[in-house]
Amino acid sequence: MSDQQVDILLVEDNPHDAEMTIRALKKHHLANSVHHVKDGAEAIEYLFGTTGDERRRRQPKVVLLDLKLPKVDGLEVLQRIKSDDLMKAIPVVVLTSSKEERDMVDSYRLGVNSYITKPVEFEKFMEAVQQLGLYWLLLNGLPR
Repeated sequence: MSDQQVDILLVEDNPHDAEMTIRALKKHHLANSVHHVKDGAEAIEYLFGTTGDERRRRQPKVVLLDLKLPKVDGLEVLQRIKSDDLMKAIPVVVLTSSKEERDMVDSYRLGVNSYITKPVEFEKFMEAVQQLGLYWLLLNGLPR
């Protein structure tokens, strides 16, 4: 898959949640171009590259971001995206199991576009991911 084809960057360390998210997107034909990374450091490397060279940057249409990640937490990834002039227009949706008010407040303060607490039930989770994909990939307009 070429870099330009990535529509969704999924940042999720839990393999079960990642599999369910990708399965829900595939079920609704929204997963043709998902790139999955397992921690915040991988997300930053994927988006920004190691050199900081603007030509090496990758800009997915949307980032689905867990907060509780190894190496670099999701709030730091969000802060990096939203403080960068070339990246800040990318919609970031926090998709997390955290119900802590502080996480939600911090996410919105840093510029998150949406904060969704993962439903525990499989069917509700699948429905939530489907709605996310439909909105952010098909309905939402982004500048070029």
